[in-house]
Parts: sequence; C-alpha cells; structure tokens
Amino acid sequence: MQFSTSCSPFTPANTSVNQLMRQVLIALLPALGTMFWLFGYTVLLQLLLSSITALLAEALCLWLRKRPIKVHLFDLSALITAALLALAIPTIAPWWISVSGTLFAIIIAKQVYGGLGYNPFNPAMAGYVFLLISFPQQMTAWQSPFLFLPLSDSLQLIFSGHLVIDGLSSATILDHIKTQLSLGLSLTGIQSSALFGNIAGKGWELISLAYLLGGLWLLYRKVISSHIPVAVLSGLAIPTSIHYLLDTGSANSALFQLLSGASLCAAFFIATDPVSAATSNSGRLIYGILIGLLIYIIRTWGGYPDAIAFAVLLANLSAPAIDFYTHPKPLKQQL
Repeated sequence: MQFSTSCSPFTPANTSVNQLMRQVLIALLPALGTMFWLFGYTVLLQLLLSSITALLAEALCLWLRKRPIKVHLFDLSALITAALLALAIPTIAPWWISVSGTLFAIIIAKQVYGGLGYNPFNPAMAGYVFLLISFPQQMTAWQSPFLFLPLSDSLQLIFSGHLVIDGLSSATILDHIKTQLSLGLSLTGIQSSALFGNIAGKGWELISLAYLLGGLWLLYRKVISSHIPVAVLSGLAIPTSIHYLLDTGSANSALFQLLSGASLCAAFFIATDPVSAATSNSGRLIYGILIGLLIYIIRTWGGYPDAIAFAVLLANLSAPAIDFYTHPKPLKQQL
C-alpha cells in the first residue's frame, strides 16, 4: 500500500483547509464591524485593497510555480493574511501601504518558502514588520476613534492623502503612554488624557472585546485549541501584574495590557497560525508563554509601543526547536 505525505496545516478529519479558513473569516467579522462603526469606510477600503492584492499576488506566484491556481487560491489562506494585515495597519494609511505590505506578506513571507504549509513566519506579521520598519510615519498615524468617515472622504484620504478634518489622527494609547513616560510624566497624569476609556484606550477596548468574541467562536468550532491563547494571555498578564504591584507609578494593570493594542487578536488569531506555531500541546504552551513574555518585555523596555508582530516572529523562529524537544519520541529512540 502506498501512503501519501502532506505538510501542515494538519486539519481534523473531514475538515478542509477552506472550511477552517472560512471559520476564521467569520470570527473576524465582530472586529471588522466594530472598527467600521468606530472609523467608517476607511476600514473597508483597506480590507478591499489588501484582499485584491493578496489574491492577485497569490495567483501570479502559483502560475509562475506551475501550481493549480484554483485549488490553492480558494483555500482562503491569502484572504486571511489580507484581513489580518488590513485590520492591523492604520485605517487612514495611504493605499500603497496596504498594497506593498500585502505583496511582501504573500510573495516574500509565503510563496518564496513554498506556499501554505512551508512558510516559517506568519505572513501577515512579516508584512506588518516590513511596513513598520520601512514607513514608520505612515504606520503610527491612526484615525481617531468615533470619527466616522463617509465613503467619499475615505476615498479622498486614502488615495490622495488630502483631507482637512480637525482631530483626524491621534496616537494609539500604548504609543501615547510610552511617549509621555519618556518625558518624565507620571502614569496618573497620563491617564487623564482623552485617549483613555474606562480601562484602556477609548474605542480600542471594544475592538479587543470583539476579537475576544471571535476567538471564543474559534474555540467553540474547534478551529483552534485553548493552549496557545491561554498561554499568550498568561505570559503577558503574569509579569505585567508583578510589575504593576511593584511599580504602580509607571506600570499599567494586566487588564489594561490585555485590552490594549492587539493582545487579544494576537492570542486568538495570530499566534494560533497552524503553520508557523508549535504543534505539540506542551510545545504550544511554551510557544504561547514565550509570545506573551516577549510582548511584555518589548512594550515595557523596547522601542515600539506594541510588540505583537515582533513577539510572534521571534516565537516563529523558536517553534521548530520547541517542537523538537516537546514532541514524544518513539520508544526505540528513548532506549
């Protein structure tokens, strides 16, 4: 009898990659809807730009590699990359930010390595880091929450860059805190800023809860296991809580950290990437804790206010070693 071999992502029985990816897209709908309510049509335009670019780039690479285009294109993995990247970049970023970031993610971070199942790094996070390093100014100017832009204004802003509206852009809450602390201000004074909501950044709390809702859907549908999300959130919350107890003047609470930036998105949607993450149960716990700990370290002492992409990519590098030491060895090898 001849057996066939396959590469990751390994899917449950009777479940196709297309079905799993479709569930992830469904789980992203609460976050997409919340961001549309907060920012307007800029979110949808960024998603449209990234999606079209991802599909075209994927199709071109498959054609050049002489791979079946329809089969691989409709596994929806390219759309997942596009959606995660589109929701991560500033909503008012110029059109070429979405296009160039998506091209890097699909061509360099995915197809160059052989396509789905062979990429060692999360493509969306690789594209994000490429943009953050190459275009820091465009990647740090976020649209102010609750400033809903209609379609005409959104088109004008993204494609021409000319739109005069008071208070259009603002820093994220993590960026604001890091900047103000570097100027010697106390955390108590910083928290009086209008950027703050009840716990974390105004509006961003709702986005984080939307990602949590989507993550619970993925757990319910058994698309992901709980190992990595729980480990990521624990790896971030535990050292943050210790730091907060030791220094309340400059450290935020664990709840603030979990509801700020893309912490919950990372835990449920990014770190759980079945291709670039660790695969054994114990390995997933180590992998997730490593990501959470790296997020805490980079947010606290690093040069970037949010550390999700860097933490995930560094953990991606560690995943093969984690799997090597945590996968059970056959009895013959143990003897």
